[in-house]
Amino acid sequence: MRTCGPRTLTRSASEGESQSTSQLASDPTANDNRCMTTFHTSRRVEFCETDAAGIAHFSAFFLYMEQAEHACLRDLGLSVMHHDADGTISWPRVSATCDFGGTVKFEDIVDIEVGIERLGEKSVTYVFRFALAGQEVATGNIIAVCCRIRPDAPPQAIAIPDWMREKLASRM
Repeated sequence: MRTCGPRTLTRSASEGESQSTSQLASDPTANDNRCMTTFHTSRRVEFCETDAAGIAHFSAFFLYMEQAEHACLRDLGLSVMHHDADGTISWPRVSATCDFGGTVKFEDIVDIEVGIERLGEKSVTYVFRFALAGQEVATGNIIAVCCRIRPDAPPQAIAIPDWMREKLASRM
């Protein structure tokens, strides 16, 4: 995803903590000039996330995607778990993929860009771009379905409530 506008909102964090940014970016695969607002965060690769060679294990990227998704939702004033009078609304994942083009190692700071590629009636498709020192090292996506969660029943897919859809659409 490439930057298409100068607007950048940055919140700084102390050394070693995640940093988050919202900025305009364009999907390079799109045929029109639409811009999507992406969410940016960064995190340090921890020792427990690495293999014997000190390289981040492939499975760590799925954790990074989930953490970045949650941070993106919080930035929008949302949560992966919303409690209301009817119970809980949550977002079980139905698909998660990650493609790797480089490595990151223990103590590296990984920049993570999150956007929404598709906002369906009941689902959202997040896209992720991972970079180290400006070089892309991986891309991924997660598809999550909006579900009503009740203790006495399996998750039931529901239409994304309008107030949530409006906030999520701001990342498209």
